[in-house]
Amino acid sequence: MSYPQVIHHGAVNTVTGSCHQLSMDAENSLLIDCGSVQHANKSATAEAFSFSPAAVKALLVTHVHHDHVGRIPELLAAGYRGPIICSEPSAHLLPLVMEDQLKLEYGHDVAQADRILETINKRTIAVPFDHWFTLVDSELLVCRIRLQRAGHILGSAYVECDLEYPMEHRSERVVFSGDLGSTHTPLLPAPKSPERADLLILESTYGDRVHADRAARQARLEQIIDQALEDNGTVLIPAFSIGRTQELLYELEDILRSKALVCERSAGAGSADGAVLDWPQLPIILDSPLASRFTKVYQSFSDYWDEPARARLDQGRAPLEFAQLITIDSHAQHLQAVNYLVSTARPAIVIAGNGMCAGGRIVNYLKAMLGDARHNVIFVGYQAKGTPGAAIQAHGPQGGYVELDRERFNIRAGVSTVSGYSAHADQPGLVEFVTGMDQWPAHIRLVHGEASAKKALGNVLLRKYALEHRSVDLLIP
Repeated sequence: MSYPQVIHHGAVNTVTGSCHQLSMDAENSLLIDCGSVQHANKSATAEAFSFSPAAVKALLVTHVHHDHVGRIPELLAAGYRGPIICSEPSAHLLPLVMEDQLKLEYGHDVAQADRILETINKRTIAVPFDHWFTLVDSELLVCRIRLQRAGHILGSAYVECDLEYPMEHRSERVVFSGDLGSTHTPLLPAPKSPERADLLILESTYGDRVHADRAARQARLEQIIDQALEDNGTVLIPAFSIGRTQELLYELEDILRSKALVCERSAGAGSADGAVLDWPQLPIILDSPLASRFTKVYQSFSDYWDEPARARLDQGRAPLEFAQLITIDSHAQHLQAVNYLVSTARPAIVIAGNGMCAGGRIVNYLKAMLGDARHNVIFVGYQAKGTPGAAIQAHGPQGGYVELDRERFNIRAGVSTVSGYSAHADQPGLVEFVTGMDQWPAHIRLVHGEASAKKALGNVLLRKYALEHRSVDLLIP
């Protein structure tokens, strides 16, 4: 058998369950991610691993979303004894993700959950970006790995694997993209292409789409909130705890600041526009303890933010911890907030999990507010088929209903969608990742995408190569 070989154990025909094995030779292999499979926002029944976890030398984690790390506890239970290698921010985020997951899986066995979490923490090795690290150094094989910023969420990385076969006088560089970030994502810098790749394993989540401009999406968000606040109700924004929530806070802080400046100018001119003057007192409620913990990690790693975001800090601004932000922690406080907003006419914006309304604290807000036309729901993320979020998005504008916890709720609240909030690169971004390399890959495999997205991306890449009179072996596993 000729090495290296890449075997895909997940994220082949879907966008979840990322798990790829790099067999470097007959004795040594690496695992890149070990994620859970998600269907309608619920984990599918996990199958046994189709490889021997005990034979894997190291697990490399690209980022801490569940579909990339959710099966780490199973991997450990199946005999994996090696390190969990990730970026420094991911090493701080991973325990929070795992703790939350283990609480759900081992709710009645706290001691077992703590033991698994302790093992994960002991095995985790944080490495800085843009530095080579040697994992294998023998007469037959030398393996070095390097993590580079992927711009998807804080700490996200793509992985470069340099393999040398001294006895054969040859080398190979294999690159795993992980999830690449959108160029429109605030807070984090966009990913830069690697120098080269002989084999590229490339995600294709939005291989058939072009995202809306970031400036346009913030303007659209502001416009919808302006309209919603005229109803003197609550604006509900379902959002996932990591990535999306921090982006929303960042943009809401900017909107609030611009509104405050307008109010100052209006006050100076003697204007008494009440609609404008409401904004500086508008509470932004973050009702998600996990999102609050993630946000604190984002704040502690501000040196990983992009230049515009760091410039705001230099100006004395607090993009993720501004004066009007109210965080809700305990369940009792959560219920009080729901009751208060329902019983009063005071406008507010609430960000709560989860992003597809299939669970979490957003459900209580929806139960209490969907039947009242004063309130509004704004979706900023993809709503998977079969989830309550998708039902509200589809039937809300027609005055339909949604089932929450097996109970039917009529939808009289306003329902809007703001596009462009994906943290994944779109088709132009994915193509640029390839064509931005000094040496274009001779072999590309498209994973982590639906069939239509992979086909569309593959066709564009083939045309790009043809225009440049380059050859490529493009495979859709």
